This record gives sequence, structure tokens and C-alpha cells, in this order.
Amino acid sequence: MHIYPDASAVVRDLLPDEPVILNRPQAAARAARFFVEKFPGKSLYAVKANPSPALLKILFDNGITHFDVASIAEVRLTREAVPEAELCFMHPVKTARAIREAYHQHGVKTFSLDTMEELEKIVSACSDEAGNPAQDLRLLVRLRVSSEYAELSLASKFGIDLADAGELLQVTRQHCDWLGICFHVGSQAMSPHAYVQGLERVRAAIADASVVIDMVDVGGGFPSIYPDMEPPPLEDYFSVIHRHFYELPIAYNAELWCEPGRALCAEYSSLIVRVEKRRGDELFINDGAYGALYDAAHVDWRFPVAALEDDLRDPLEEFAFFGPTCDDADYMKGPFWLPGDIKADDYIEIGMLGAYGAAMKTGFNGFGDAEQVDVADEPMASLFRGDRADPRASDNVVSLR
Repeated sequence: MHIYPDASAVVRDLLPDEPVILNRPQAAARAARFFVEKFPGKSLYAVKANPSPALLKILFDNGITHFDVASIAEVRLTREAVPEAELCFMHPVKTARAIREAYHQHGVKTFSLDTMEELEKIVSACSDEAGNPAQDLRLLVRLRVSSEYAELSLASKFGIDLADAGELLQVTRQHCDWLGICFHVGSQAMSPHAYVQGLERVRAAIADASVVIDMVDVGGGFPSIYPDMEPPPLEDYFSVIHRHFYELPIAYNAELWCEPGRALCAEYSSLIVRVEKRRGDELFINDGAYGALYDAAHVDWRFPVAALEDDLRDPLEEFAFFGPTCDDADYMKGPFWLPGDIKADDYIEIGMLGAYGAAMKTGFNGFGDAEQVDVADEPMASLFRGDRADPRASDNVVSLR
């Protein structure tokens, strides 16, 4: 595959009418190695963030051997892309048919749950034809925890309340070879303290249940860098998690897991769009709310942008975007800072779209086509390339007490 040096080279060569997704395999490989080398446990990639088979292979080749899958479609896709990977079905609500296929056809042994009903479903679906229960299940009870430190909450849909967790843990222990507790602090957690709160709930649940815990999974939520969102170094998160994990009343050989999605793939991709029309401080572009810019429209997420024309000279101004569909909802208020003389037919690169960008594209209204190419330059921002402040000198480290 031809590798372009950067976005400008892509524009000069292709003059694209449709959006172009720029992939940076080297950025994904670097992020994977960072987690493998620095997180004090096992890192699972959350496939939902970007299910690209090419990305899955890059992550696997760089040490990410376990994958968090949330549907039977993700099970099938990941098993085909990386046949040797360990798949963990971490959606707490699954159909019996999906569980049965995952266990019996794809070798999935690890499942999460947050109700007695789901536990019964898993035990039944994984039994053999004679009705004998599986002896090799690895089951995780998901706790509900706060999302107050996250930019996007995941606190209301899944997770058992702490008051009810003890009984579920006790019953689950009887049906599995290996029992874990998991939680999710929300997406883009901007403080390591989010995990402190989660681990304190784990402590309380273990004390109430009085069962042996073989694994604790702190979930996802590890952040990336966006305009106005500059998180502490990831090493600060890892340090806090590590210290609080080892203070838990758990088995001496208990494992520590995490499930990064955004942090592993945000830097993987950016997007070239073309300005189709300018109306004052509004730019009509050829991707939007029903495409890779879903988050920019629906949760007002700001992404870094750069104009790709050489002849733009005016100072930067604030712009909003309209996407290509007929809907008023196809609107991204930004603000996105671009040269004041930008105009129709100019091109823009929108960065940090590897997470929940390409994965959210649809074909609504006949739009959605996007060529994908590889580029060799750096992403617009990075947690991993070594040009941020030394974490040991950071003033963002949360107190361990």
C-alpha cells in the first residue's frame, strides 16, 4: 500500500470529492506498546471504539492480545481478524443465542453480567447438550460507579448497585472457575481519581460478599487529547490504579485488567473534508453528524482542525460546520478555528478521529463513502510520543489517600 507523507500530499494527489480517512498505523502501534509496557496488568482493546480489522491486527502485533467485544458481530469480526486473540464478551446484556455461539463456536470463556437473570442465561447457554454446566467460565460482575470525572457518562445503563452486589457475587462464584469484578468510569475520564472511587466500591463489594476475587477490571475511560481537554499523563492513572488495586482484599495472584478504547485508537485516524459552501462563519463540509463527526454533532465534541491550503493568510477565526445531509441536525457548533479567508473547495484535516469516528459512519441520505489511506506523519496530538511533561514532575497526580 502506498503511504503518503501527510494530508496535504493526499489532497494534491487525489483532489477528493468525498472525505478521506487518514490512518496512522505507527500511532496505533505506539499506543499499544505504551499500554503493554506501562499498565500494571493486562490491557484489553474495546473493539467498539474502532472495529477496523487492520487496526485490530496492528494492536495484536504490538502486544494487545485480549479484546473486549460487545456483540456477536464483534466476536465474529475479531475472531476472523485476529484468530489467536482472547475474546471477552463484556456487554452485560446478551442474547442466549449470542452467548451460546460465542462460547461453543468461538471459544469465548469470559463474560460480564450485572443481574441474576444474566447469570442464569450464561450458565444455561454455555452448558453442553446433556445439560452439564461449563467448568471453565470466567465471569465478571459489573458494579455501577460514578462518571462524575468523565466527559461522557456511562453510569446509568449498566452495573449493579453496591447494596445488591454481595449476593450476586456469592451466587456467581458458584458457577465459574474464575470470578472478577469490573466497572466503567465513563468515557474520557479527566482525573485518575475516577478509578480511586471505582476501586473503593470494589473493596466494599468484596467485603460484603466475602468471596475470593481472581480479577479486577477497571474498564475503559482512559483519555486522549482534544481541544480544551488536556488530561494528566496516563502514567498518573496507572500509578493510582496500581496502588489501590494492591490494597484490595483479593487473592494473592489476582489479575488487574483494563479496557482502553479511545486511548488506543484516537490517534490512529484523521479525516480530510472539503468545504462545499461558506455562509458567514458556517462551513458546509462533506462529512458530519451521520458520518465520522457524529460526536462533534451529538455531544459537542471538539476536534483539532487544520486548513490544507497554502494560500490562506488571514488570522484564525471561529467556525461552525454543517454536514452534507438535508437535516438541520447535521450541525457541529465547534467552534473550529480556521483561517478567516477559507472558502468553498478548500480542504480541512480534522484530527483525533480514530475513536468513534470511522466506526460511526452511516450511508444516510446517500453520503458516507470515504477512501482510506495510510500517512506517515504524526497525529495532531499524542499522549505517547514523548513530548509531554515528565509524569514524575506532574502536579496532576492524585493523592493515594
